[in-house]
Amino acid sequence: MESVWVPLALSLKVAGWATAINAVLGVAAAVALSRWRSPLRDLVDAVLTLPLVLPPTVLGYYLLVLVGRRGVFGEWLSSLGIELVFTWQGAVLAATIVAFPLVLKSARAAIEGVDPQLEHAARVLGVSETGIVFRVTLPLAVRGIAAGVLLAFARALGEFGATLMVAGNLPGRTQTLSVAIYEAVQAGDDDTANLLVLVTSLTCVLLLVIAGRLVPSTRQAVR
Repeated sequence: MESVWVPLALSLKVAGWATAINAVLGVAAAVALSRWRSPLRDLVDAVLTLPLVLPPTVLGYYLLVLVGRRGVFGEWLSSLGIELVFTWQGAVLAATIVAFPLVLKSARAAIEGVDPQLEHAARVLGVSETGIVFRVTLPLAVRGIAAGVLLAFARALGEFGATLMVAGNLPGRTQTLSVAIYEAVQAGDDDTANLLVLVTSLTCVLLLVIAGRLVPSTRQAVR
């Protein structure tokens, strides 16, 4: 069972950190884009959403170019004692970037769905713009944001391509569930592969069910 619980624990750790980072950065970016009025807004949104459509191996290559030991920021990070390649932190970075658009899109849709009259009423009462965001907008959009966060967690949990390129496949150190499944299949260990697939599938189905319950239905939205 160690071949199951060790990669499962590492995957939950990586997905948890990636989700926590995305919960902050994704919501902040969603608030900024929903408030920003500029012709460049759609371009910025497209760039931030790019990880959703790019092949994971392409994202992994970009990350190696940026944070690899000989990358653009690699030497600078090394001088600070930060190593991302072949570490679980590198897996977190890969999972964060891959899952980021899910939080951004869900949070932005939820924020832009908040009734602007409620925000205007808060302004009339003298609430600052920052106060409106934290006391009016985000509380009303919390269900959509939570759904996006759960979807991002599920995506980070199943990340494979970028993680393999950046963090590698080191058992007990960087071998996540998806990478462990790949190795088990390559080694012909069907029993381990089947068990890992079952655990991953059940976890993702549970998260999707919860996320689906958090998103208001069309009937609820009309009401």
